[in-house]
Amino acid sequence: MYWQKRLEQKNPNASLEKKIQEIFDEHHGNYGYRRIHLALKAQGIMVNQKKVRRIMGKLGLKGSKFIRKSRRYNSYKGPIGRVAKNRIHRRFYTSIPHQKVTTDTSEFKYYERDKNKQLVIKKLYLDPFLDMFNGEILSYRISERPNAKAIMDAQKEAMDRTDDCPYR
Repeated sequence: MYWQKRLEQKNPNASLEKKIQEIFDEHHGNYGYRRIHLALKAQGIMVNQKKVRRIMGKLGLKGSKFIRKSRRYNSYKGPIGRVAKNRIHRRFYTSIPHQKVTTDTSEFKYYERDKNKQLVIKKLYLDPFLDMFNGEILSYRISERPNAKAIMDAQKEAMDRTDDCPYR
């Protein structure tokens, strides 16, 4: 019986719902629950922000201008510069030493204490040159920034080590 009586009750928030709908329509759907709450407060209607949010959900009102993006941030801007030709074609095994040499830059994070004894996250970048014949690392560089200088220095050292190689 209790629920039957509740269903017959009038909506206690009808005037508030009407006011929220008016504010939402007046601003062409650009107001979310926070701005509508401030507008109601400016009109002298004291109501909890959670209640405004709940009523807006019930009425199906959603601010269209400031919707959060559903994808993660990605700073990749596409290919920049000239892309080298793919000469390996996933044939990673070779029977000749120093025929195929590869490199990659890896980022490592570590913690360090500063002057105020606060933990600070730092990064190091490793640029190894690897011989695909036996997995030997010919040379490497570790730097605090991912720059071309470290890669070129490691490449020069790898080329100097493989100078006596009959196959280039």
